[in-house]
Amino acid sequence: MSRPSTRSSKNKRHRVDDNAATTCQIYRKIHSTGEVTNDDVNQLYMIWKPVCQGCRVNTKDNPNCFCGLVPPPNGSRKSGLWQKMSEVVLALGPDPFKDLRASSEYSPAGLTNLGATCYANSILQCLYMNKTFRQGLFSVEPGLLKQYPVLDQLARLFAQLHASKLAFIDSAPFIKTLELDNGVQQDSHEFLTLLLSLLERCLSHSQVSRARTIVQDLFRGSVSHVTKCSKCGKDSEASSNMEDFYELELNVKGLKSLDESLNDYLSVEELHGDNQYFCESCGTRVDATRSIKLRTLPYVLNFQLKRCVFLPKTTTKKKITSTFCFPGEFDMRERLSEPSDLELIYDLSAVLIHKGTAVNSGHYVAHIKDENTGQWWEFDDEHVSNLGHHPFGEGPSSSADKPVQTEPSVHLSPTEQMNGVMNGNHINVGQMLMYNLRRTTKSGGDRQTVPGHMEIKEDIIHSDSDAALPAHLYEEVKELNASYLDACQQYKLKKERELDSITERRQEVRSVLSEGTVLSLEDPYYWISTDWLRLWADNITPPIIDNTPIQCLHGKVPVSKVGSMKRLSSKAWNMLLSKYDGGPALSNDDCCIDCLVEGASTMVSADDYKDRRKLMKELADAVLSGKCLDGNLYYVSKSWFQQWARRKIIDSPCDADAGPTASIRCSHGKLIPEQAPGAKRLLVPENLWLFFYESANAVKPDDTLGCSVFPSDAEPCATCSMELTEVASIEDTLRGFKLKQRQSHEKIALGKGFVLSPNCKYYLLPSLWLSKWRSYINANGKNVSSSVEPEKLDSIIDAMKCEKHSRLLERPIELICKRGMIFQRFSATDGLTIITKDDWKFFCEDWGCTEDKGISAEIEFNNYLANNFAGSCEEMPINEEHISPHDEVNEELGSRQLVIKTSPVVCEVCIGERESCELMQKLNYCNEDIRVCFVRGKEAPKSILEASGTISEPDRRTSKRSRKTNFGNSTNLKVSGSTSIYQLKMMIWESFGVIKENQILHKGSTVIDGESSTLADMNIFPGDLLWVKDSEIHEYRDIADELSDHKMEVQQAEEGFRGTLLTSNISSQLLILGEASIEASSHFLKGWFEDGLNFVWFGNMCSKKLEVGICLSGSRRIIGPWVPNFLLLGEKLKILEEDLKGWNRKEFGNVAAHKTRVQQIRN
Repeated sequence: MSRPSTRSSKNKRHRVDDNAATTCQIYRKIHSTGEVTNDDVNQLYMIWKPVCQGCRVNTKDNPNCFCGLVPPPNGSRKSGLWQKMSEVVLALGPDPFKDLRASSEYSPAGLTNLGATCYANSILQCLYMNKTFRQGLFSVEPGLLKQYPVLDQLARLFAQLHASKLAFIDSAPFIKTLELDNGVQQDSHEFLTLLLSLLERCLSHSQVSRARTIVQDLFRGSVSHVTKCSKCGKDSEASSNMEDFYELELNVKGLKSLDESLNDYLSVEELHGDNQYFCESCGTRVDATRSIKLRTLPYVLNFQLKRCVFLPKTTTKKKITSTFCFPGEFDMRERLSEPSDLELIYDLSAVLIHKGTAVNSGHYVAHIKDENTGQWWEFDDEHVSNLGHHPFGEGPSSSADKPVQTEPSVHLSPTEQMNGVMNGNHINVGQMLMYNLRRTTKSGGDRQTVPGHMEIKEDIIHSDSDAALPAHLYEEVKELNASYLDACQQYKLKKERELDSITERRQEVRSVLSEGTVLSLEDPYYWISTDWLRLWADNITPPIIDNTPIQCLHGKVPVSKVGSMKRLSSKAWNMLLSKYDGGPALSNDDCCIDCLVEGASTMVSADDYKDRRKLMKELADAVLSGKCLDGNLYYVSKSWFQQWARRKIIDSPCDADAGPTASIRCSHGKLIPEQAPGAKRLLVPENLWLFFYESANAVKPDDTLGCSVFPSDAEPCATCSMELTEVASIEDTLRGFKLKQRQSHEKIALGKGFVLSPNCKYYLLPSLWLSKWRSYINANGKNVSSSVEPEKLDSIIDAMKCEKHSRLLERPIELICKRGMIFQRFSATDGLTIITKDDWKFFCEDWGCTEDKGISAEIEFNNYLANNFAGSCEEMPINEEHISPHDEVNEELGSRQLVIKTSPVVCEVCIGERESCELMQKLNYCNEDIRVCFVRGKEAPKSILEASGTISEPDRRTSKRSRKTNFGNSTNLKVSGSTSIYQLKMMIWESFGVIKENQILHKGSTVIDGESSTLADMNIFPGDLLWVKDSEIHEYRDIADELSDHKMEVQQAEEGFRGTLLTSNISSQLLILGEASIEASSHFLKGWFEDGLNFVWFGNMCSKKLEVGICLSGSRRIIGPWVPNFLLLGEKLKILEEDLKGWNRKEFGNVAAHKTRVQQIRN
């Protein structure tokens, strides 16, 4: 449907003054009689106009119109008194009631995200929602909390989450205590591991048994690494050693469910071939098996899903986003190394989810089950949402906005299986799973035992209701709640006051305006400024009454201010005056009669001037047509007169009426000769000249020079005439000189060349100087004044030689051969041009130089017969278009054998230095355009190859638009000489959607490679044309992932939690051990193993000595099961010498396999 025209005259308001004639008559009557009646006042002040009703805007020409000062009853405005109430409330500031928690008993609170702290918020919520851990932390004695700030801030944070009235809690004090960088995204698994380690060390000093071992009691289990000889069937001595774990790290790559990952974790590894195990019982290397055995299980079983894998080819990390199923509950009895008769059923209690496709970015949220109600909650920083009892689609009450795929369980009970969620463009996958051991009650007992592990007392682990907060925490939260509730109450009172004030003001405005209308001409009234009335009607707090803008110099109301004031009834005026004060009061008796009389005189004068101007305009038109030239005549400027005749008729003279003879008056005060530039003049009749003279004097009475009188018999200035004659003589001489130049150098002046002969003496001149000379001597008409005389040849010849060697600084232009004749290539600005000896002689005579100073040139040839070249000087234009490409190719060999010998010789040293500097300046560009074409075919078109291989001009203009061609798309990119090829490929990726690995970038036929190189390194200049093809080898990926990963790589290597309180007590050291009896080859353990922040290097292995370099940032369990025979004693790491005896492949197994596992831990 077409848009309606806004220029339609249907609704257009026509402002035609129907009373203009009446007003004019009244003013003429006042001007003639000097008397003003009441009827005149009513008519001129528009008091007679009726009261408006329903106008869209306020009418300026009606003092009785109050429309548009307030919006309609249901309307509003963008600001001021009449803006929407919702916007008024918003202007009061944040509403603290929005942060009010629904119920601390039934609705959990969120945590603020300080920038990139979602990983910490999710882990803290998982720990808080574990009721047992929360109670254990609350039981810590106050003295210990003061001693360890981490415990103190965590307890305060948990207390606020537990009983605060706020819907979300500020986590800044706790994050600041840990000295974390809130702008850097970290790994949630590493954070949990280090946090539990820190809490374990701090809580170990507690005197409360529940608190002292709460971390171990809830999260610690044990495993052993069993190596079994396939020959004798015996386990190794180290197989009986048990190592603690606080989480199980499971592979997910290529695995579909938690059941499969556990099977992979507990799978048996075969050691054979080069990885055979040395059995002490058998005394030889034998095949063996190696596996992990679960010895004891914790109350909270934490599974860390290894979603990140390291890609060796690209040395980057990639996130695994495949679907992974996990059960709502499962039995771990069969997983233990020694199966138990008791049920070990674990219920899913929390799922940590990572959103996004990139490893180093994204967002963490947590889905956590409330132990009291059984409902699931989503914790997304400040936002907490109820997900119901079946959030993963495993039951009928699943939330509609959480779509998942479900698979029936075959091996586990019950049958519900949950998995990752893909939502739009964001992939949400489980990063961590938490399971809690189900409580079982046995008759005659009050405690439950996890086989082979620990006893869990009923009064410690389980409680039907949360314990009350400690007194000091309760008082602190109570004060915070009181302060928050007081802020809510203050905001409520402020809001009520503001809304009541606005409502009262709106009622006042409507009441005054309803009383403001003057019903009769006899009723008394007051004038009030429209501007103040608008301020009063629009602002919540209006200023005092100010009527001074509508006063005249006599202190009354002039008629000229009728459009800026309103007529207000006495009642309405008194209402405003009593409340806002101010003034002055201008009643109906304050209409200014003096201003009326002055206005009448001004209007009559204006009418008279317009009538006279109209007559003069007709006379001026007659003058322009060559009529009315009788009587006395006067000169005026022709250009001024023509502009005056084109101007509209106005009420009075203006500045443009000044200076009718200014441009025809010379500096001597006389009439300038007509031959002078801009001195054209016209003769006008005397009455028209007198009108010009009066108007000019009225505008500028002191400007006597601009309005000089020149009658028709005035003589031109003799001095100026003589000067013009001298100038004309000089110009004639110059014309003669230029004519002589064209005749003496006819061929050069016309741009024609001549055939060059070998062994003849010629001279060289700069092509640029000859181009200026040609423009100078050929200039005519208007171009004469703009042409510039070329410099003298003496300075030009000096500039052609280098100061250091006095040799030639330019190379002669290349010679070409055509049909047995020699020519020089034509260039208007670059290089040197060959001229004849006679031309040089005449140039020296006319342009100031001696013949001996010239640069001579002689053409010689090698291995080429002289009779192949004609000796005639046939005229030939110096232009390449006269030479066909075919001729150039055929004569290329001959042209290569021609040599120009110059005197002085060419200085290659100085030319090379100059060209190097020019190249550096050319490459040092910034924010310039290059064009990139995306070629879709197998080969680039010939036009692209030729254009891409051509050296571009830096100053040439190029189109900024993206274009679509037959072979693909093209676009302009802003680059600099320092732009890297990597950055250029990222721009191309963004423009054409081709990932950088698939881009084959060319300049001409040359492939551009090397991402670290810059455009300057690859000789890519502004205006160059590059072309790119898509190899389609690698799969497409989102450019955001590349930008995120590259940003992390460029900034710095991964620092993790180095420098924070989480790693402040971990030592880093280098141990060099003495001699040890080791039966191994020198290359056995040489290699490296990384697990996150930990780095263990084994090198310089020999039969008698082992040097071990160790850099650690965690406790013994962080080192994990993959580095055996290491004990962490206090804060120092030692290697027991007896463990080194006979330590070779027998204990370490497959070194390559351990490398892979430790790399997976790192990811």
